[in-house]
Amino acid sequence: MPGVGPCPADIMIVGEAPGFNEDRQGEPFVGAAGKLLDTLLSRIGLSRSDVYITNVLKCRPPMNRDPMPNEAESCSPYLKRQQELVQPKVVLILGRHALERLMPGQGSISRVHGTLVQRGGVAYVPLYHPAAALHNGALVADLEHDFDRVKAYLEALLAPPTPTPVPVAPPKQEAEQLRLL
Repeated sequence: MPGVGPCPADIMIVGEAPGFNEDRQGEPFVGAAGKLLDTLLSRIGLSRSDVYITNVLKCRPPMNRDPMPNEAESCSPYLKRQQELVQPKVVLILGRHALERLMPGQGSISRVHGTLVQRGGVAYVPLYHPAAALHNGALVADLEHDFDRVKAYLEALLAPPTPTPVPVAPPKQEAEQLRLL
């Protein structure tokens, strides 16, 4: 399953693998977890049309089990190429499997969720996966809080640069007066 969204895009969202609905429709995050993701994006003034969404794995694991390391490894070149083409400034990492693939050794998702890590000119923000929040309702509040933090990060990272004032030469008469002093 390929990703969806604008290319290039300032924001890329990476989940772990397609679920049942995603596999049937050929688009990431279209089931219940996708509806929660849409709500979280809306909370910070974004929609799907503003972001590029993909997964670490490009096909659904059998029995919807956790991705195996060799499966993630086999899809790794495709994800790397997507990131090169999309050229995101910010990557939102959804879930522990995506975290391990994109930021190995960073730690558990419960420890690092909501933090910003800069690597290679790209800002990465690990977040709980929306599906995890659907299974454990207590995580919804954490996700909402983390998305509020994401909004602040985006405002700082994607703000247009402040223009540098261009010196203006004084009018000819003022320049003449300054020269006489």
